[in-house]
Amino acid sequence: MHRKYVISPWWAIFILFTVFSWKLVQYHTTPDYRVLALAERQYWSHVPINANRGAIQDREGNILALSVPVSSYFIDPEYWNPNDAKELKGIFSDSVIDRISKQNDGRFVWVARKVPPEITEKLVDKDLEGLHEIKEKLRYYPNNSLLTHALGFCDIDDRGQSGIELAWDTTLFEPAGYRLTAKKNLGKLDNGLHIKKGIPSIVLTIDAKIQFVIEKVLNETATANAAKWGAAVCMDPNSGEILAMASWPTFNPNKRNELKNTAATVNNVVSRTYEPGSTLKPVIMGIAIEKGHVKANEVFKCPANFKVADGSISEAYKGTSFGSLSISEILVKSSNVGMAQIGIRVKPVEMYQSLLDWGFGSIPEIELNGVERGLISRPSQWRGVVPANIAIGQGFATTPLQLVTAISAIVNGGHLLKPYLVKSARDSDGNIVYSGERTVLRDVISPVTSAWLSGVMLEATMKGTGRPAVSKLLKIGTKTGTAQVAEKGKYVPNKYVSSIVGFWPYDNPQYTVLLVIGEPSKGKYYGGEIAAPPLKRIAEEMLELSSVVSMKQDGSILH
Repeated sequence: MHRKYVISPWWAIFILFTVFSWKLVQYHTTPDYRVLALAERQYWSHVPINANRGAIQDREGNILALSVPVSSYFIDPEYWNPNDAKELKGIFSDSVIDRISKQNDGRFVWVARKVPPEITEKLVDKDLEGLHEIKEKLRYYPNNSLLTHALGFCDIDDRGQSGIELAWDTTLFEPAGYRLTAKKNLGKLDNGLHIKKGIPSIVLTIDAKIQFVIEKVLNETATANAAKWGAAVCMDPNSGEILAMASWPTFNPNKRNELKNTAATVNNVVSRTYEPGSTLKPVIMGIAIEKGHVKANEVFKCPANFKVADGSISEAYKGTSFGSLSISEILVKSSNVGMAQIGIRVKPVEMYQSLLDWGFGSIPEIELNGVERGLISRPSQWRGVVPANIAIGQGFATTPLQLVTAISAIVNGGHLLKPYLVKSARDSDGNIVYSGERTVLRDVISPVTSAWLSGVMLEATMKGTGRPAVSKLLKIGTKTGTAQVAEKGKYVPNKYVSSIVGFWPYDNPQYTVLLVIGEPSKGKYYGGEIAAPPLKRIAEEMLELSSVVSMKQDGSILH
């Protein structure tokens, strides 16, 4: 009996499916040459660009720095015709025209980054094959040079280079996103932008209105006296908040060519060290009183000159003899001879440590870069006339920030506060990553000494060297300063630093302001004549501003 074989149709289906699958894989892995030719006319590229950089605001929410949309341009040499470069003359610089008039390698060549809107407008009607636009962000400062030294500036890629922009770069800066570009045939460009998360932000303690007043007066005063440099800073003595910070000469961060003048980009409030002269005397007097080296009822003989070891101390006005002065009169009349006698009573080690306790000789913990510590030599070097010099604010270097912080301690009851500039910082997720707050570093004088020194500073305004700062609108306590300038270890004739520090209102101090004019060259140089009148202007204009704000809040007056 023969066995009958039947061929199953499933074998045929299996073979057919296998052949079909193989062809399918083949077509996907080795595409047709015509498809390859088209693909060669198209490319995908990740072009790094800037994402949004966080905004910087003042205490009232006014924008001080932000990122705005702008256009950048590049060419794709594969499609770019160098002869078309002549169409862009007068729009881009000659160097750019020369570069794109030649044959370039690769597929991507920058033409210009972050161009002004007027250039973008000129290119709207230009339909040049191979020239492409990319949208980016440009760091922009709406108030131009206002607060520029504290804010700082960024480079072309939006990385902070100085000021808040640098110190808070990791918070403000979102890493560059990527624009995914697809080059299609005929050189047309498709693109899409991927930006991570939200936008971070920094809120400063600065009051833009106060900043405007102080900056205006500083600029006018420095210019009128042909000064080499200037600085002004306003602090809330009760909290340590910096309400204004100005430096001169200044610059506009929106004009990148001005950044070439590096001297103008220095923040003199935190980076400039100078000998403070008589503005330091209230601090020295406070130290001497607290250490028990002078008594409230003491009287000192103050001749025109006072011999000290290998040198001598003379009054600011040569030949002036004040006769007998009480310790309050020594400050009111700013007697160098009187302060020298008080200063040498304090042992060098004790004075040195006390100055350190007041914040001199150490870097203030403010949220900025480039902060200097000042200069105080070791007590072992305080030989001869040095202790007397330090008592009158010479032979010792400070920064404006350190001095305004110390004077604030005098008027707030004796509390040395940490100065701070940043009120709050948020990351790109909206989380608060930093909050500035009042921080007492230490108590440097008693409330009694604080009240006495504050009263003497008011008297210095009414009867002493600060008389040009007398105002009919409010009581201002002041101390003026006129210091010689040292170069290579020697004081230079006819070079001075003129300054004044003041606080107001006297009965309830809300502001401490230091104004420093470095090396004026128009004849005048005493702090009382150069710096006191501008301080009065600052105080009265700030009072006017606060009155207008109060009236607006009450709704009684609107301008």
